[in-house]
Amino acid sequence: MNRSGVISSIIICVLLLIIHASVPVFAADGAMENLLPTYSCAQGWALKDKAALFNKETLFDHINGEAELYFPYGFDMLATATYMNRKNSEVWIVADVYRMASLLDAFGIYSNYRKADAASVAVGAEGFVSSSQLMFYQDRYFVRLQVTGATSLGQDVFLACARSVSEKLPFNVRPAGELEALKIPGIVPKTERYIAKSLLGYAFFRRGIIADALLPGERVQVFLVPEDSDSAAREAFDHYRSYLKAEGKNIQLQEERNCVSIMAFDPLYGGVLVEQSGRYIIGAVRLKEPSSATKLIEQLRERLAGGKS
Repeated sequence: MNRSGVISSIIICVLLLIIHASVPVFAADGAMENLLPTYSCAQGWALKDKAALFNKETLFDHINGEAELYFPYGFDMLATATYMNRKNSEVWIVADVYRMASLLDAFGIYSNYRKADAASVAVGAEGFVSSSQLMFYQDRYFVRLQVTGATSLGQDVFLACARSVSEKLPFNVRPAGELEALKIPGIVPKTERYIAKSLLGYAFFRRGIIADALLPGERVQVFLVPEDSDSAAREAFDHYRSYLKAEGKNIQLQEERNCVSIMAFDPLYGGVLVEQSGRYIIGAVRLKEPSSATKLIEQLRERLAGGKS
């Protein structure tokens, strides 16, 4: 074989290797495309263009200004498609399906958009709808539908489109276990939020769930920090206690066999009652009097101990 023939063979081999190495990536991306309805998302709404994919590096191109919100929740891929109204080609539904790290992370993104007065819809694990958009989460996926070219759209159209997407997602419509633990009297419905980084703004509370709660004469917040182990939870608790001590606040510390708790006044959050029980830190903040949340924290601890998380 002459020199040019050898060079040609080498080039072909290199190209084949590149193609072969790329196949799993395209296969994985293709699976995301399949999560969107192929021809129409609802009666009278036809697919306008082929679904597009965005990853961590390109998400800014689709939602510039919001992309940073998604990264702490383990975002890795977005599939998006546009569906056109057959009667009015200027009106579209943009359907976005975001793949997050976990069920709890999908809820976390969803909870950033949901408001307490949002109208609930029966789709996925939980969803809400307004005149211009519908959002829900299911398994590790967050779904966002928005109308463009019009200021509003009928709820029936949004629901039909949402359900056609839901049918293509893994059939896991249960909420995260930690959310089940918060189903106790006093918790204000639809105020639960999962914060993936620095709950309450404190680095030692790496992540957690927070929600509003009603006590006699006051509205407070309760929170739950899940750690990987009892020792990790105790370490985070001790960091918080050291922080309060350094701020010169009066601390009432109580230790029992399987639980340690603090009543104090946080410089940022007023009265607090915080305890470490097993691998969890649970607490209430913005209290007029720290002891007023004792029953609330006991109920939350019992829910966690009862296997509701």
